[in-house]
Amino acid sequence: MNELLLILLAYCIGSVPTAVWISKSLFGIDIRDYGSGNAGATNTFRVLGSKWGTIVMMVDILKGVIATSLYILLPYYLTDELHRTNLMIGLGLAAVIGHIFPIWAGFKGGKGVATLLGMAVAIQPIVAVCCIGVFLIVLFLTRFVSLSSILAGVSFMVFILFIFNEKETLYRIFAVMVALMVVLTHQKNIGRILKGTESKIPILKHRDRRRRRRQGQ
Repeated sequence: MNELLLILLAYCIGSVPTAVWISKSLFGIDIRDYGSGNAGATNTFRVLGSKWGTIVMMVDILKGVIATSLYILLPYYLTDELHRTNLMIGLGLAAVIGHIFPIWAGFKGGKGVATLLGMAVAIQPIVAVCCIGVFLIVLFLTRFVSLSSILAGVSFMVFILFIFNEKETLYRIFAVMVALMVVLTHQKNIGRILKGTESKIPILKHRDRRRRRRQGQ
């Protein structure tokens, strides 16, 4: 019973619609009416700019960390690593589901990538840091948040299954599920990338201006 209550609480934490609340309270719009229509960090970057996109991303990551760490409220799990990991996965997934289907925003949210990352930070911080590195490198090179998210999600599976060779079966299954979910929820983005119509976030403008000037010479 206590575990079910924590999972419900994790879902409610994940349901906090960061992008929706920021867009409505500060800009008088619903972020879901613009761009891709998603209430996540990627669409916030696209519609509101890098400052607010970064804030939304950090808060959504924090949602995953907090929700996944709720196990500390049950002392039994502090000394049982196997059951703790299983509960943390359940709590984290509840938060991700809450982000995708938020009770506080009409069950229409984002894609859950940032909250998934927060979940990974809480469960396996070293792997999470590696995935963040992949995300930042791809973002720097391409400025596609969607592509960065996809490759970070896939790299999570690669790190868990092959590089760190995690032995826990449920965790390995979870890693595969993460990769599949990230790819499936970004199908439209993949299509736009292939067509050359995917939006880039407004960073590295000085680099682009210098490149255009050199090309014009």
